[in-house]
Amino acid sequence: MKKIIVTCRLPGNALDRLSKKHKVHIHASRNEVMNDDELMHRIGNADAIITLLSNKIDERLLEAGKKLKIVSNYAVGYNNIDVNACTKRNIWVGHTPGVLTDTTADFGFALLLACARRVVEADRYVRENKFDGWYPDLLMGTDIHSKTIGVVGMGRIGQAMAKRANGFDMNVIYYDKEGDLGLQNAKYVDFEELLAKSDYVSLHVPLLDSTKHLINKEALARMKQSAILINTARGEVIDEAALVEALNNEVISGAGLDVYEAEPQVHPNLLALNNVVLAPHIASSSRETREEMANIAVENVIKVLNGEEPLHAVNKVKVEE
Repeated sequence: MKKIIVTCRLPGNALDRLSKKHKVHIHASRNEVMNDDELMHRIGNADAIITLLSNKIDERLLEAGKKLKIVSNYAVGYNNIDVNACTKRNIWVGHTPGVLTDTTADFGFALLLACARRVVEADRYVRENKFDGWYPDLLMGTDIHSKTIGVVGMGRIGQAMAKRANGFDMNVIYYDKEGDLGLQNAKYVDFEELLAKSDYVSLHVPLLDSTKHLINKEALARMKQSAILINTARGEVIDEAALVEALNNEVISGAGLDVYEAEPQVHPNLLALNNVVLAPHIASSSRETREEMANIAVENVIKVLNGEEPLHAVNKVKVEE
């Protein structure tokens, strides 16, 4: 019987598959994640852990987890894990790609729509009993159809976002570190041209040294004054202080954010702005997607404990015979 640590309760019944054959310690609260101290306390004799993005899996923790065979991240991203340190110790790193692609793109486009048509402002306006009749310029927004969207990062989610934009008859341009991907209904441009031409800029890049603060003061200054910025990627891709300054000074028109630079903290000045739509990192939060993510995270663990490769591996280690 193996020992498995799960740092937060997961939706659905996937964890039951582990409990039938192994000793599973699940953090007690569904709304809280196991902290570093508790994880360090429990990791010593664990064979596997299922983690969240908020769990930092670093050299110090891995050194304590002498028996670890896999770190299975309940996420597509894995910037919370020192992958090189895991590989050095022959520890698999698993993640949950693919399943949340369309769900995240749906939400990215929902943010775009909400910003463009001032949906959140309108809802608040009605709830505050300010609606006393129709008039021509009441809460005027801006059109989506026939406008230009610039997709930064044309991976699975970026392409799904572009597909939705095509459905709204938008002109799609994109920038990707891999260059021109030869996509239909989307034109490759360099980053500076994308910023200058886009009515909407949607971010879909991983957090790397090269993408941290990709959207900074200089990038924001290159954008249209009427432009709206959407981020469902990683918070640190945007310099939040620079974004606040740009929104306050009308350098750009608005923003829709699902992720934050110092998450879960949000820059306090963002909270006071009406031209920003804020969400609590829920782009992949549909019942179907979150339960399937749990299934994949669990399957990654089961396969490794059975001496196989994970269903979705980030790294490559030697499979024990």
